[in-house]
Order: sequence, then structure tokens, then C-alpha cells
Amino acid sequence: MTKAELINYIAKDTKCSKSLAEKVLNHTINNVAKCLKRKDKITLTGFGTFYVAKRKARKGRNPQTGAEITIKAATVPRFKPGKQLKSWVR
Repeated sequence: MTKAELINYIAKDTKCSKSLAEKVLNHTINNVAKCLKRKDKITLTGFGTFYVAKRKARKGRNPQTGAEITIKAATVPRFKPGKQLKSWVR
């Protein structure tokens, strides 16, 4: 599903305009990103938790040359699905 398709679903389900649905979705995404940038955790009960994790440096291989490289440590966003979301998918 694309962002445009999601906006259409939100507008249809909430009986609001597509422009309002798009604004709400964009603000939600931006606020999730801001919270993660501050390294805050966001828990949506039943849906899941967005959080930031640290990934250690590790060895890898350049796929073109096969040479061994070191992949730097990084801070990455993560998502852990909640029980209700898991049950919806099953």
C-alpha cells in the first residue's frame, strides 16, 4: 500500500477530506520521527512500540570486490509489534 492509498482509506473511514487525512498522517509521521530523534519510546497499546536501538560495528564484505569492510556502529529505529497487531496478522 502506498501513502496515497493509505490517505484514501483514512479519508473514507473517517469521512473527512483527503487533504485533512494527509495533514494528519504527515503530522503523525513527523511527530514519531521527532520523538525517535530525541531517543524517546512511543507505545501505541495493542499496535506496538517504536524505539531507538544501537547497532554495534561489525565486519562485512563489499559485494562488488569481496573485500572485507568494517560497518560503523549506528543508531537505528526499531518497531516491536503488540499482541493485538500480531493477532490481526495471523
